[in-house]
Amino acid sequence: MPRIVSTYQRPWWLPSGHLQSVYAQFLRRPQVDYRRERYELDDGDFIDLDWAGAADSAQPLIVFFHGLEGSSDSQYCRHTMVAANARGWSGMVAHFRGCSGEPNRLPRSYHSGDSAHCDTVLREMRARFPTRTIYAVGVSLGGNALTKWCGEQGEAAKAIIAAAASVSNPLDLGISAEAILHPKNWIFNRYFMNAMGASYTRRMQTHPHLREKGFLATPKSFPQFDEHYTAPTHGYTSAWDYYHRASSRGFIAKIRVPFLLLNAMNDPFVPASLFPNDAEMPDNVTLEQPKDGGHVGFVTAGFPGKLDWLAKRLTAFFSAAGADSSDSRKGADARSGATP
Repeated sequence: MPRIVSTYQRPWWLPSGHLQSVYAQFLRRPQVDYRRERYELDDGDFIDLDWAGAADSAQPLIVFFHGLEGSSDSQYCRHTMVAANARGWSGMVAHFRGCSGEPNRLPRSYHSGDSAHCDTVLREMRARFPTRTIYAVGVSLGGNALTKWCGEQGEAAKAIIAAAASVSNPLDLGISAEAILHPKNWIFNRYFMNAMGASYTRRMQTHPHLREKGFLATPKSFPQFDEHYTAPTHGYTSAWDYYHRASSRGFIAKIRVPFLLLNAMNDPFVPASLFPNDAEMPDNVTLEQPKDGGHVGFVTAGFPGKLDWLAKRLTAFFSAAGADSSDSRKGADARSGATP
C-alpha cells in the first residue's frame, strides 16, 4: 500500500485538531448553483441529489457522500463542487435520507454503515452514464459508508467507479463513539446530540411509534442514540452489533479500485491507532496521514484562512487516477498518489 507524505500544512494560528475542526465550520463557503433532483427509491422513500456543473455526460462526475447531519451546503461539499467545476467536471451530492432539508417518508433514516445508499446511487449513475468516468468521495460518516461499499464490491466496483476517496473516516465506530465522549470533545458531542435530537424529534411527529419503542428525543451520547434508535431501526440487534458490522476498517483490505484514505493524525475523535498498517492494505489503497487537519478541518493560508486544500487534493487524486480520460474504464486501473 502506498503511504505518501501529505502536502497539507496548517496555519500557525490554528495549533490543535480541535481548533482546526471547529474553525473550519465558520469560514465563508463558496457559492454553488445546485440543481435538485428528487430520486424515488424502491421502498417508497426518496433521496435528493444536488447537481453542480454542466450536464455534459462526456465529462467526469464526482459523486459526494456527506457526513453526519451534513448536506450539499457543507463546506467540504461546496468546495469540492467548485474544484470539480473548475476542471470542467460535474459534481453531485447524494443526500442521505432526510438530510436535504426535506423529511423522508419512512421511519428509517441513515447511518454510518449505509453502504446500500452508496450502492443505489452509484449504480444509478453508471446506468445513466455507461461510458462516463465516475468518482466517489465520502467524508466522515459518508466516508465510512463508501469505504464499506468499496470493500463489499471488491473487483466488481471497477465496473461502476474509476476511483474513490474517504476523508476523516471514523474507521471503527465503537472506538470513535467512545472517543467523542472524552471531556475535551464535549463541544462535538453536544453539537451532534443537539442536531440529531432535533432531527429525530421531528421524525417522531410523523412516526409516533418510535417513542413507543423507547427512542430518546434527547440522546446524551452516540452509544445511547445508537442503542435506542440506529440499531433497532436499521436491522441491528444493539449498538455493539451496529458498530461491529458497520465499521469500515475491516473492509479496506478488500478494496480493489484506486482509493485514497485521508485522515489527519490529530483528528479529535478518530485516534491515530485506528489507521491500518501497511501489511493490512492492498497496493491500490493510498494512505495519507497529515499531521494536522483535525476532523475535516484542513484550513490553510494566513488569517482568516482558506478551505480549498482538500478539494484540490481530491481532484488531483482523481486526475492522477485517470479522470481526464473520457473512457471510464481506462481510469479504473490507474495508480494514485498525486499531490495538488
